[in-house]
Amino acid sequence: MNVAIVGLGLMGGSLALSLKKLDFIKDIVGTDHNELHQEQALELGLVSKIIDFKEVKDYDVIFLAIPVDGVISAIKDLVDISKDTTIIDLGSTKKKIVSSIPASIRENFVAAHPMTGTENFGPHAAIEDLYTDMVVVLCDLEDSGKLQQIVSKKIFKALHMKKYFMGASEHDRHAAFISHMPHAISYSIANTVMNQENKHNILALAAGGFRSMSRLAKSSPNMWEDIFRQNKDNLLEAIKLFEDELKKLKQNIQDDDWSKVHQDIQSGNKLHDILD
Repeated sequence: MNVAIVGLGLMGGSLALSLKKLDFIKDIVGTDHNELHQEQALELGLVSKIIDFKEVKDYDVIFLAIPVDGVISAIKDLVDISKDTTIIDLGSTKKKIVSSIPASIRENFVAAHPMTGTENFGPHAAIEDLYTDMVVVLCDLEDSGKLQQIVSKKIFKALHMKKYFMGASEHDRHAAFISHMPHAISYSIANTVMNQENKHNILALAAGGFRSMSRLAKSSPNMWEDIFRQNKDNLLEAIKLFEDELKKLKQNIQDDDWSKVHQDIQSGNKLHDILD
């Protein structure tokens, strides 16, 4: 298979590094709207060459490793691809992407969300094993063509990813709680501290807990504005439920009801009985 990757940042660049290890991948080329990213991707050897976006149609597999709005825009320019081409998007929200796919290429399309990443972005953030042993959610796969189902499963299996299948709407609601809300909270934590403390106090006192909670605040503003917009309703629901939990804890602290505070903390501990 010959592969074209649209978007050469963290996700696209890391994907390129992983695909290079697969014996059934012949060539990997890329394109990016950011010229600096194109240069860096070539310097780092992420792709064999940079191509124009219109040239991706000549490749067997097209990965769209770009923000959600970019995916929706890009697929409108791919309506004349071969029926044997597989398009795989890696967007963090799925419902609006799936609903935007032109009917003529619906079978070409595989809506995927690799549940992985870091707070860094750009080609230099690429990590060789970013996808290894991580979950990939494949949405509405039954609407993809048989060939496209086979190709996508083969690639993700070769990348040693754990495949889960669900509807796009279901995915977006889950993602709001597991991924999108934590990012929103992290940005808010960072802004709260920045508005109260000077940088010297932050550097002197910020220990592991604060660094862990605020790490996500390093994530790309452009990408996460896009994600928040696309999944607005689910995100607002998740934030509201989080606020309810925080208000409950706040009230218990205010009332000196330390037994209930203890119960709140103990209840939160149970999450890691599942995750660990």
